[in-house]
Amino acid sequence: MILIGLGANLASPEFGAPPDSLEAALRLIAEYSPRIVARSRWYRSAPMPPSGQPWFVNGVVAVETALEPAALLEVLHGVEARFGRVRRERNEARVLDLDLLAYNDRVSVADETPVLPHPRLHERAFVLRPIAEIAPDWRHPRLGRTIASLIADLPIDAAAEPIS
Repeated sequence: MILIGLGANLASPEFGAPPDSLEAALRLIAEYSPRIVARSRWYRSAPMPPSGQPWFVNGVVAVETALEPAALLEVLHGVEARFGRVRRERNEARVLDLDLLAYNDRVSVADETPVLPHPRLHERAFVLRPIAEIAPDWRHPRLGRTIASLIADLPIDAAAEPIS
């Protein structure tokens, strides 16, 4: 299972508010060959780490693709660039954030790019809760833990609520 995380907390001048931008991002991703086979609802979540930024809209999709991880990540970065994303500093507000969360059961070795699974995936409610929605039997490839056990270990204040 190949999992991609999507997030946005700023409106895009071209695509609109974060939920609209994320929908547009899904359409653009599909143009580059990854076929979306499952998608979560959109979730509202606080910025990590806590800051004065607007809250995020996040979700996760499962895709099928013949692209290798590095090529898929390049596609995702190209879509981000199409939205005007420029990576300046970590955890900044953004019109679009696309993360390659997991690529089947691959586990990266030292200094391999991209790092798989995503190094902070297991710490983030805004990723874990959407994954649980579309892949309730998924196990973290490095930790070997179920999605349910990862969610159970989240801090009590880890907010990620589905948007109606």
